[in-house]
This record gives sequence, C-alpha cells and structure tokens, in this order.
Amino acid sequence: MSALFVTGLVLSAIIGLSLGLIGGGGSILTVPILVYFLGVTPHDAVGMSLAVVGATSLFGSYLHYRRENVDVRSGLLFGVAGIAGALAGSPMTKLVSPGMLLLIFGALMFVVAASMIWRRAKTEDEIPHTPHPAQGLLAGFGVGVLTGFLGVGGGFLIVPALVYFGGLSMKRAIGTSLFVIFLNCVAGLVGHASQDAFDWGLTGIVMALAVGGAVGGTMLSHRMAAHRLQRVFAVLVLGVGGFLIAKNFAVLM
Repeated sequence: MSALFVTGLVLSAIIGLSLGLIGGGGSILTVPILVYFLGVTPHDAVGMSLAVVGATSLFGSYLHYRRENVDVRSGLLFGVAGIAGALAGSPMTKLVSPGMLLLIFGALMFVVAASMIWRRAKTEDEIPHTPHPAQGLLAGFGVGVLTGFLGVGGGFLIVPALVYFGGLSMKRAIGTSLFVIFLNCVAGLVGHASQDAFDWGLTGIVMALAVGGAVGGTMLSHRMAAHRLQRVFAVLVLGVGGFLIAKNFAVLM
C-alpha cells in the first residue's frame, strides 16, 4: 500500500469531518481524492463520491437530528427539488471528457472557496430573511443538478439557501443540509449506478472513514465556531481547485 494511497484514506476522514462540522465543503474534495490519491477514473469517481457523501450525510443528519438541529419539513422541500435536479444532472457526466470534467470541477471549487471565505457567520439569535419557498425549490433543483453531474453534495449552497429561503438558523441549516445532501446523493447514485459498475470495496472503505469523520465533526460543531474552520478549509479547497485547473487546462487548448 503506497504512501499516496494511505494519504487518500486519511483525507477521506476529513470529508466526513467537514460535513459533520459545517454541513458541506468536504464533499467537494471527494472526487479529487478518489482520482489523484486512490487511482479511480474521473467518471467512476463521480458515482463513488455520491455513495460516500450520501452515506456520510445520512449518518451526520441523524446525529444532528438527535440534537434537534434538523428541520425535516424544509429538508423534504429542498430534497424533492434536489432529487429531480440530480436525476436530470446524472446523464450529463458522460457527455464531457475526463479532463474537462476535472476542469469544471476545479472551477466549481473556486466558487465554493469564495463562498466559504466571504459568507458572513450567523448566530442563533440572528433573524433570517423572510422565506421564499418558490425560490427555495429552484435553489434545491439547481443544487441537485450539480450533485448528479459532478458528485458533490452542494452543502456550500444548501446551507445559505436554507437560511435565506427556508428561514432556518445557521445551526439548524447545517443539520438540515446533511439531510438534503443525502436525498440528492441517493437520486444521483441511482442515475449513475445504471451506467457504471463501481469498485464497491474501495467505496466501502472510504465511506467508513468519512462516516467516522462525520461523527467527530458533529460533536465538534456544538463546541466550536464552525465559521472559523470554514475559512481555513476554504483555503484548502482553493488550493485543490487551482491544482485541478492547472493540471487539466490543456483540454481547452
């Protein structure tokens, strides 16, 4: 077992840590970890990512639910729209080359990092904007398309959408986000499973490590300011995004 492979397994736990702690972010690293550390092809990595992120989010949302930090009604509203989007986005993965897929992924990581760096931290006492269910449904659908296409959970979009359109506090938005991510990932995985045969053994190992990280992240989310770690994590996402763009930029030439 190479040092690169072992590093990939360690990073897999960080995926879950981020999901449990800030309700998103970690899933954006799953595809690069699978491709560059664990030797998975880009197209297969998208489907495997959906399985890993989906299972991790389900476990994390359960832990948050026990602490009354999951709004099931809002989660189902966003989730139904997200399922439709994920089913629509799944077939799109095969329409682009592996290099272009990773280039798009790198560009998305820049957007994610910018969102995480500039997002203003909210507290439990802040009053969110008046909910707009129709806009929430559109936001949920858009996130679902990204989930099916690129294998990302979309928590970096779901959390602020739940705050602005769902009227939730930041802590409840984080827990509810995990529930929505789970629903989106299941729909996306259904779409990909019909097209690809994954390495379920490796998927199970990465999944177990990510779930373990989610347990730790959920526990830490109640003891520390998540927005501070969020900014540090954003720098890491920015760096990985830059690497993907630099390595795959040749596909545009």
